[in-house]
Amino acid sequence: MDILVATVVFLAAFTQSLSGFGSALVAMAFLPAVIGIQAASPLVAVTVLTLEAILLVIYRQALNFQVIWRVIAGSLAGVPLGLLLLERVPERIVLLLLGVVILGYALYALLEIRLPTLRAPIWAYFFGLLAGMLGGAYNTSGPPVVIYANCRRWQPLEFKSNMQGFFIFSSLLVAGAHFINNNLTVAVWRYFALSLPALLLGILAGTRLDGVIDARTFQRIVLLLLALMGFRLILGQIGG
Repeated sequence: MDILVATVVFLAAFTQSLSGFGSALVAMAFLPAVIGIQAASPLVAVTVLTLEAILLVIYRQALNFQVIWRVIAGSLAGVPLGLLLLERVPERIVLLLLGVVILGYALYALLEIRLPTLRAPIWAYFFGLLAGMLGGAYNTSGPPVVIYANCRRWQPLEFKSNMQGFFIFSSLLVAGAHFINNNLTVAVWRYFALSLPALLLGILAGTRLDGVIDARTFQRIVLLLLALMGFRLILGQIGG
């Protein structure tokens, strides 16, 4: 089990280091089936926070805080709602919803749907709220922000840097909320300590191969894998 957790953490760190996002989606697609949703959610929270802190140092010069502060503000209200969902809703339903989120986002990204341009500031708060809820419950705050970024037509470098800026604030909120709710148990910290070398190795591999591997092709492979995992989660809860 420890080897499986470390392997998933490596893949998650490698994915985000190479493409700029996706670590939580990868981790939450696999870890709940290995250690359960109650342990997986806080473990991914602290692991992803560590990953994003390192990547933010790498991309700090391109960060534009003026672009993302409204999204961050919206997520402030969403995180507690997501944690409430995680604690009050049965695990089977949580896993089913997680599968729907993962599959839905993977299909959206694979189909490359062109969404309308959103200019009104209210949309930043709305997508931030959704991101906070998904982050608090499943550590998957990325999909709403990715969709919002596409609606604002962010350029590649702007996208990569701003996503890290949002993720670090979102992850701080989620990890802090897990701490307050006593979800960071001894078992969670043990998994984190065991997977830390895999996390660092994934960052090293991703940053070294950035520019060598075609990031677009790699992302499509990851998205196909996520679609399969989301579909498997859905079938597992429906058929279980």
